[in-house]
Amino acid sequence: MDVSPALKALLEKKALGHVITMNKNGSPQVTLVWMDVHNGKPSFNTNNARQKGRNLVRDNRIMVSVQNPDNPMEFAVIEGTATIIDDTTNEHINSVARKFTGADYANLQPGEQRISVDIDVSRVTGRGEWAS
Repeated sequence: MDVSPALKALLEKKALGHVITMNKNGSPQVTLVWMDVHNGKPSFNTNNARQKGRNLVRDNRIMVSVQNPDNPMEFAVIEGTATIIDDTTNEHINSVARKFTGADYANLQPGEQRISVDIDVSRVTGRGEWAS
C-alpha cells in the first residue's frame, strides 16, 4: 500500500511513534521511537541489538501508533511488515536526529550497528485524514 500524502506529511513532522513488536513468548513489546519517511515508507532507526530489532528479525509483523504533534487528538495506527536495512554509514540516524534535535546523533557507541526499519504498510487506521 502506498503512503498517502497526509500520512507522509505526518511522518515528516517531529512525530513520535509507539512501535509494537512481538516477543518470542508472544507478548507485545512497545518502544517509543522517532518516526521518519525513508525510501518512501514509514520508518525509524534503532540499534540492531535492541529488543525490537531482534523481534523483527524473527517476526517482521509490526504496528506503530503515531501521534500528530500539532493535534494530540489525531493519530495514525500503521500496520504492516518490516524491512530491515543496515545503516552502516549512520546516514539515516543522523538525518532523523537532525530533524528532532538539530544535530547529528550524539549517542553512538563504539562498535554500535544501526538499522533502518522501513514499514511495508498493509493498513492505516486512527483519527485524521490518513485513516482509511
